[in-house]
Amino acid sequence: MQSNLSSFNKIEQKINGSRKISNYLIGGMLSIGGIGFILAAISSYTGRDLLPLGNPSTLLFIPQGIIMGAYGVIANLLNIYLWYLVFINFGSGYNFFDKDSQSVEIKRKGLFKDIEVKLNFDEIKSVKLDISEGFNPRRRIALVLKGRKKALPLSGAGELKPLLQVEEEGARLAKFLNVNLEGLKSVSYTHLTLPTTPYV
Repeated sequence: MQSNLSSFNKIEQKINGSRKISNYLIGGMLSIGGIGFILAAISSYTGRDLLPLGNPSTLLFIPQGIIMGAYGVIANLLNIYLWYLVFINFGSGYNFFDKDSQSVEIKRKGLFKDIEVKLNFDEIKSVKLDISEGFNPRRRIALVLKGRKKALPLSGAGELKPLLQVEEEGARLAKFLNVNLEGLKSVSYTHLTLPTTPYV
């Protein structure tokens, strides 16, 4: 999540989507693996080696060839789905806060259509830091809305920033919205001032 402050009255946060290096690497591995399993299955059926490595033609088509073919089909289906998410840049969007109009606009790229949420400042109860360390760490910023139990996440999916940076961004946003900050551990946002230059 990248934040740009064009003035003291507006904040725009860019949200990265699924176009990540990790997804490109996973997609590449799935492509190679899926095609490899399919060729191995075909080789076991035809008796001709279609792969440069190994001798898949010596495998019995039943059951080894069929199992490899099934693995190949599953891998390629997952691969198509992943590359579709990368193509549309699933999850990308922005958070826009306007103090002049007292409004918030949140937009995300959905699977088939965009998701857009518009709020007023008076609907916001607080800014929440959703932080969980351990084997599966989670560091997210969310808005707690009045009359709703579930917080509205602002951070991108799978985004993992340094803890101090997340706390500072949450503190600045809470001060900008003039609401309380929940879940703060490391810094006190009452002493923070909004920067005059864009920060990341």
